[in-house]
Amino acid sequence: MLKETLFELPSPYRDPLNITGYRFGRGEKSVCIVGAMRGNEVQQLYICSQLVHTLEQFEKKGLIVKGNEILVIPSVNHYSMNIGKRFWAMDNSDINRMYPGYDRGETTQRIAAGMFEKVQGYRYGIQFASFYVPGDFIPHVRMMDTGYQSTSLANLFGLPYVLVRKPRPYDTGTLNYNWQIWDTNAFSIYTKETNQIDEESARMAIVSVLRFLSRMGIIKYHCHSGYIASIIQEDDLRSVQSTSPGIFVRLKHPGDTVSYGDALAQIIHPLEGYVMDHIYAPCDGIVFFSHSGPLINEQTTAFRIIRRLHG
Repeated sequence: MLKETLFELPSPYRDPLNITGYRFGRGEKSVCIVGAMRGNEVQQLYICSQLVHTLEQFEKKGLIVKGNEILVIPSVNHYSMNIGKRFWAMDNSDINRMYPGYDRGETTQRIAAGMFEKVQGYRYGIQFASFYVPGDFIPHVRMMDTGYQSTSLANLFGLPYVLVRKPRPYDTGTLNYNWQIWDTNAFSIYTKETNQIDEESARMAIVSVLRFLSRMGIIKYHCHSGYIASIIQEDDLRSVQSTSPGIFVRLKHPGDTVSYGDALAQIIHPLEGYVMDHIYAPCDGIVFFSHSGPLINEQTTAFRIIRRLHG
């Protein structure tokens, strides 16, 4: 294992921001794995730390196939993580909306430029990402429909679902999008949690990456075959919004099968304690995402349901 500083940003008020990378094996730039790019992505940081530990053991045992290099970057924005903020602490900008970056621009543009210089040119890019709405997901691989994506490769992770979404204008500044444009097969992996650690889905994500690396001939690793992923489009998801604000009591969770009219959640009056509203399933399907916070605002996306596509 080679530990190195990939990018350093001096600071007049505190220690420099040092982005650390861990290299395993030698040879072709095979795969780059990126973890926490936002300050609340504790689960993503944890998963990458466990991959660093696992790959170090693999390298010692000679289980990395000759001629392959693996780069793991567990954390990009630990400045914000140290003070409990999701985005860049100084101006609240998102590093993962600044790619491919600009080395003479604003701070987050310079960080993105320095990062992209180091992660460019790999055959495969894997990012552990988080959603802009807080909540829980079924673990899945997410890809953008740029014309360069490969759902057959995404299926090799063995996770239950592969979600393909059409990029919006703001997506063109993400690492996943720019990786694809610059000829890297890019995959974003979503697990159940973000700002806290969920061991079960973290282990599922770690094994999925090792499974993918094994199937691509990068490491020697034997594991069960995982899932045959269902390929879904974002249009297959039905969003369900809350109609009232209050205390949120979830009745259904990601992975649960629901029928039209099933109660998904209760909303309790925050001062008087009675059930003031319910959220009901608008269709048959499977809960893909659910709000997880104790409070919810009106017109907030509370659930996303994979609509039943076959009769």
